[in-house]
Amino acid sequence: MTTPGPTNSLVDVAGLRVGHRTRDERGWLTGVTVVLAPDGGAVAGVDVRGGGPGTRETDLLDPRNLVDRVHAVVLGGGSAFGLSAADGVMAALAADGVGWPVGGPGQVVPIVPAAILFDLGRGGGWEHRPGPEDGRAAYDAASPAAVEEGCVGAGTGATVGGLKGGIGSASVVLPSGATVAAIVAVNAVGSAVDPTSGLPYAVGLGLPGELAHVGRPSVAELEAARARAEATPAGTGRAGLATTIGVVATDATLTKAQCQKAAGVAHDGLARSLRPVHTLFDGDTVFALSTGARPAPDPVEHTVLMEAGADCVARAVVRALLAATSVDRSADGGIAVRSWSDAFPSALRG
Repeated sequence: MTTPGPTNSLVDVAGLRVGHRTRDERGWLTGVTVVLAPDGGAVAGVDVRGGGPGTRETDLLDPRNLVDRVHAVVLGGGSAFGLSAADGVMAALAADGVGWPVGGPGQVVPIVPAAILFDLGRGGGWEHRPGPEDGRAAYDAASPAAVEEGCVGAGTGATVGGLKGGIGSASVVLPSGATVAAIVAVNAVGSAVDPTSGLPYAVGLGLPGELAHVGRPSVAELEAARARAEATPAGTGRAGLATTIGVVATDATLTKAQCQKAAGVAHDGLARSLRPVHTLFDGDTVFALSTGARPAPDPVEHTVLMEAGADCVARAVVRALLAATSVDRSADGGIAVRSWSDAFPSALRG
């Protein structure tokens, strides 16, 4: 039987660290999440499925290209503006002497792929978006402690299907001893909730005891949610202002090509937890990291590992939905959106 790692989050893959920079002061509702690789970097791949992506340094992850290690991955808000947060992470890594060696001592170029989601204006100020200083702050905050979930980092201004989105993370230790984990910033055009039951689509994928506190909402709560949805004017939220981004990781030794395949299979986790997904209005992007601390899997083990990664992604989406909190920035011209737990309070046990 598979079980979660000690923290049930991305840092259960030993050597990885995660840091958040949360900008939720007045007029702001955005942020940055940084995943730092172990010393020496991590082998990486990427798969972009959404029709409106915003990314940086994804071409170099093609298995045909030279660079075979990354030193960090940046997930951020701010749409295309938010990609500049990676500049701060690059500068911090370079100052610490971490990067791809290109010359003499200290001459390195940090490899920092990035992906962004759309949250512009959700706090009320269109000009408020992450920059290099926020990337640096997330870098400085990175630690091996359990990943904070909910409305933090890249998930600060996230929404999903009319409810509050956020950051979620999950892990699993396989019978082989390998660890697989994921972190996701959930900000989708589609919904994470079955409209018939009110339950998250992927709640049944929880590991034993993980989501046992989630029950069915009351009939009254379901009817109220439907009434709110029907009363929402057509076009509210402007389709296209979305995107779910994340990282799946393992301590098993994988090649760049295997990481790319793992990133592609990880998108199955989005398909299990979000409907619709990979639309023209989302920029859904998943990175895959291998720290190489454990032996390389055989083809069967690799298949099991990739499938576990997809389930970690789906569980992370559910955990993001449950950890998110309601927000009302309407007085400042921003969003007002309920969390799942506030929309369906009777569904939470204990």
